[in-house]
Amino acid sequence: MKIAYVTDSGTGRSIEDLANDGILSLPLQITSGTTSFQDMENLSKADCVHLLQEKKTLLTSQPSLGLVADLFTSLKEQHMDLVIAVPICNGLSGTLTTMVSTARELDLKLIAYDTYCTAIVQDYLVHRLKKAYESHMSGADINLLAQEIIGSCETIVIPSDLMHLARGGRLTANAARFASLLRITPILHLNQQTGGKIDMLDKVISLRRAMKRVVEHMHEKPIDQNWLITIAHVNAIDNAQVLFHMIQEAFPQASIQIIELCNAVAAHTGLGSLCLQYFKRA
Repeated sequence: MKIAYVTDSGTGRSIEDLANDGILSLPLQITSGTTSFQDMENLSKADCVHLLQEKKTLLTSQPSLGLVADLFTSLKEQHMDLVIAVPICNGLSGTLTTMVSTARELDLKLIAYDTYCTAIVQDYLVHRLKKAYESHMSGADINLLAQEIIGSCETIVIPSDLMHLARGGRLTANAARFASLLRITPILHLNQQTGGKIDMLDKVISLRRAMKRVVEHMHEKPIDQNWLITIAHVNAIDNAQVLFHMIQEAFPQASIQIIELCNAVAAHTGLGSLCLQYFKRA
């Protein structure tokens, strides 16, 4: 079978980077005022941080409909037997729906997976599926493998700049000022149970207590050496390292890494935010 693997810049990686792994990627769009950027193509993570430092309101949207149509038309013309797609989740973007409808119009066979999040698990899953197909694993086993990874994953966000949330319309200005005055730190999360939509996990006083609460919550999962834990940050490496050591002490067998948060999430959470994502590798 001729199989194409497709994802988007929610992975935090560029088109060129993923192409080196034999995976096609579409850039999400990030807009600041009247300027629109192609994520990870003409907007790097450093560029995104710079815009946030200038207190810009950033809006995100799915890849250009024209780019999706052009890519899928090209795959049809190349006589691909199957397209495997792992885009940013439906709860955060319409990308998956657009891919499904475009493939249907072109009569292109597509299997699309909703990860109920984005970022590291999105990148891991598309690579894992490619490896599974190339090793001739059965379709049923591949689907079970994907569901095991997706079902285990949870993403937790600890925002720092509440006024950024207010500027983006995700929190009222009065609520942001009130929460800041009382040093309230919200803890947000998304997973399969939330339908890939951001939900409130808890609210605590101070960032340090938020970190402690997150570690307590993680104990609900049977985290061992098979799990990958990623701490992503937006210009907050010191706090990321504090959280790293707390998690390392609690889960010494797990693999833990620190990275910069992908632009598609950083644009909404703002400077100083921490994002934790963990899932079982299969």
